[in-house]
Amino acid sequence: MSTKETSLEEIVSLAKRRGFVYPGSEIYGGFAGTFDYGPLGVALKNNVKNLWWKMFVTDREDMYGVDAAILMNPKAWEASGHVSGFNDPMVECKNCKGRFRADHLEDASVCPSCGKKGTLGEARTFNMMFKTKAGATDDESATVYLRPETAGGMFVNFKNIIDSFHPKLPFGMAQIGKAFRNEIAPRDFVFRVREFEQMEVEYFVRPADWEKSFEEWQGTMHAFAEAIGLPKAAVHELEVADGDRAHYSKRTIDFEFDYPFGRKELWGLAYRTDFDLKAHSETSKVDLNYLEDGEKAEDRFTPHVIEPSLGVDRTVLAILASAYTVDELGGEERSYLKLSPSIAPVRVAVFPLLKNKPELVAKAREIYAALKKAGIAAMFDDNGNIGKRYRRQDEIGTPHCVTIDFDTLGENPEHKDTVTLRDRDTGEQERIAISELLPKLGA
Repeated sequence: MSTKETSLEEIVSLAKRRGFVYPGSEIYGGFAGTFDYGPLGVALKNNVKNLWWKMFVTDREDMYGVDAAILMNPKAWEASGHVSGFNDPMVECKNCKGRFRADHLEDASVCPSCGKKGTLGEARTFNMMFKTKAGATDDESATVYLRPETAGGMFVNFKNIIDSFHPKLPFGMAQIGKAFRNEIAPRDFVFRVREFEQMEVEYFVRPADWEKSFEEWQGTMHAFAEAIGLPKAAVHELEVADGDRAHYSKRTIDFEFDYPFGRKELWGLAYRTDFDLKAHSETSKVDLNYLEDGEKAEDRFTPHVIEPSLGVDRTVLAILASAYTVDELGGEERSYLKLSPSIAPVRVAVFPLLKNKPELVAKAREIYAALKKAGIAAMFDDNGNIGKRYRRQDEIGTPHCVTIDFDTLGENPEHKDTVTLRDRDTGEQERIAISELLPKLGA
């Protein structure tokens, strides 16, 4: 197993080389804080999101999925406090004109870009929301924002869910979608970017029940971390102090992860009280209180909210950092991704022993098609010798490889209709019947 720390450079290199993540707009010199996901990155992200949706939504009876618009009436962001309070402290270097977050500087007297001392100006607030224009006019009345979080779209749909489904408390709304923050200094690969994806739940509860629900979601988040293969020893809880919490939160736990660049926030769990529904009620003049069927009018109240918020990009980075492994196999050092089969972009790779033997290729294609039909993420690979193919699949985290050889075709009657199944982690191979493949792969 690995005896050295995984560096961010190793992860970035593998991610680009194998088609997980590319720098955004790379042929034009890039664009800070943006990244493009390649075929394997898309597959990994989708597997993470699908598993999250299963654990947080479909496995429960109290959840309602939504997909709210990215562009919203700007009054929604005024009500939520983002227009006036979604700020970071920014400083600018008088020498190189670089701009930095003041709270991220190790030495407040030295510019991290040009190294000059005493050139950093006074910190000033910087609103991180992206502004744009909607419609044909170009004045302030046309100003709208790219959403800085997906939560807002759920709060403004609270009444719609109540009217359409009449849910009983507690119940939640869930959404996966893009959010945008004009980060002053994007850094650390996909950890801090300007365009990212969130998996969020707004769970509505009676005020007296918030602590119970908070602890339940806390447990679910730890279960999700385990399901995607994050080591327990690398995931930590930080109780956020009063002065450091968001303006809407009465209690927040940051789930932190030991990234290659240090222990940083991975996810968040917040008790948002009734701040959001009350703020939107006041601004919109629409009643966002709750009254259960059969209760009296005077029993109406504003529900409180528990919010598990998980970033897809930071989750993917944590997965890659956890899975990156270096060991020795067959007397040679190899690096591979020890991905959980539940999220691996490719579940199994299928090889014909030789690409220039039509009968082997035909049989391999037949097995490959059967696996795909069964819903297994399979890849067909006949490029290079078997050893190189194994290494290539190891590096992208494929748990198993299936090789079709002449014994499969009946050259050795005892092995007819069998294949070689190789395990990624151990490198061990076993001969199994084709009919046993699907059960063996967990299909």
